[in-house]
Amino acid sequence: MPDMKKYEQILDALQQLLENAAIQSISVSDIAKQAGMGKGSIYYYFPSKEAILDALIERNYELPLKTAKKLAAQTEISPFTRMAMILQACRTSSAAFLSRGSTDSSAGTNAQNSAFLQQKYMNHLISELKPALTEIIKQGIESGEIHFEYPAALAEIVLIVLAVKLNNTFLSSTAEDSEDTIRGLVSLLEKGTGIPEGTLNYLNMSMELL
Repeated sequence: MPDMKKYEQILDALQQLLENAAIQSISVSDIAKQAGMGKGSIYYYFPSKEAILDALIERNYELPLKTAKKLAAQTEISPFTRMAMILQACRTSSAAFLSRGSTDSSAGTNAQNSAFLQQKYMNHLISELKPALTEIIKQGIESGEIHFEYPAALAEIVLIVLAVKLNNTFLSSTAEDSEDTIRGLVSLLEKGTGIPEGTLNYLNMSMELL
């Protein structure tokens, strides 16, 4: 039976190595050495370095994903409030993970890792949160609070904008530019879904923190 302590130890080891080395240069042997175990033990838990990285990303998004699934079932809460809570949980987890190593002396290494990790985050964020966010939007449509024919598409649009705002590597922008983008998105969402202006204030405030 797998030892969860060792499993977490392996993820911690990769996390620590990423603070000082580019992901491409890190080997399974490096991770094993950092974790204080044999290389064979690593392969007992993971088939490859890529699998370890994916698990590390999943671990850092565990809280917002649990939050999203829980909120999807809480129909007594406004769908807009639940959307904002999901995005805020996601933002908090991303910021905490990506800030580690940000003070490292190797700026080039950090930039390289940041770009790679941000891409992985974007894929994970959109694919994992989309079902829960889609369900919340569907509930808003059924209750008459949201008027829109494509709930899955709407969820994806919101998540793509969120992912880009979390990732200043792909589209560098000032704080003012980001705020304008968020205000524009909120305005489009309100007009496109037929809800009163100002309804998405919770969503607006949550995304302005990104």
